[in-house]
Amino acid sequence: MRSEQTMMQLILDYARSDERVRAVGMNGSRTNPNVPKDMFQDYDIVFLVTDMDALIEDKSWIDYFGSRIIMQTPEVSKLFPPELDGNFSYLMLFTDGNRIDLTLCPIEKRTNWHRGDKLSIVLLDKDQMLEELPAPTDQDYWVKCPSADVYADCCNEFWWVSTYVAKGLWRQEITYAMDHLNIHVRPMLIKMLEWKVGLDTDFSLSTGKNGKYLEKYLPEQTWLALMATYPKASYDAVWSALFLTLDLFRCTSREVAERLKYSYPLTEDQNVTAYLERIKQLKPDASKM
Repeated sequence: MRSEQTMMQLILDYARSDERVRAVGMNGSRTNPNVPKDMFQDYDIVFLVTDMDALIEDKSWIDYFGSRIIMQTPEVSKLFPPELDGNFSYLMLFTDGNRIDLTLCPIEKRTNWHRGDKLSIVLLDKDQMLEELPAPTDQDYWVKCPSADVYADCCNEFWWVSTYVAKGLWRQEITYAMDHLNIHVRPMLIKMLEWKVGLDTDFSLSTGKNGKYLEKYLPEQTWLALMATYPKASYDAVWSALFLTLDLFRCTSREVAERLKYSYPLTEDQNVTAYLERIKQLKPDASKM
């Protein structure tokens, strides 16, 4: 596997050799001093270029970076519409395990090539045209203290969508039930756990995408409780996971409410919990509650 030094040299050597590339920037985890380095970190690179059309039409130039396992070009995807507002990206996974997410940005957008991302640095500026950036920081990604309204919305979403999980389980629609638990309910639990960590750390850090660093900051018992909310694909297991999710959310959201002097929605909790318990006891052929 090529080293970080080799990859960075490769990227800059190409940029220097191609007159269409006028500057190079980098953002993402490799610029973040708070993220431990490992071999799976992407190289999130931005080329500021003068001839977008030529670089998109003839893709042979990207072979310079090595043999690829697979590549994705989001801006030509029909399934996932582009989001980069005139930029064009090549997401490349190479046979040695390295990955470069290379974005082409037209030179006309040089004043906002980083789109406000504070985890950005300039690697090369042939024409001295880019503004000097402050030292990279992940401050924009720190857990933010919720307002009372945001806290209430999180609770409401959690208790509301919990009913969908129960409905799917009673109907014997396990993919429906699991998707609502995994995609809608648990993210509200993760958000509440992040607020707890934020309170514990004076809202001074990031817990990472999908709360991937939560284990570092939660008590072991809480972390194990969170892990228990991930069920195998059986109806009994999902029912169990749902009620474990309720227990952990209830405990955490009450703590957050108390510490922030917010109002905990006890009535929603009691009403929905009772409703879910009733559905769990319903016979498969029931026609009324």
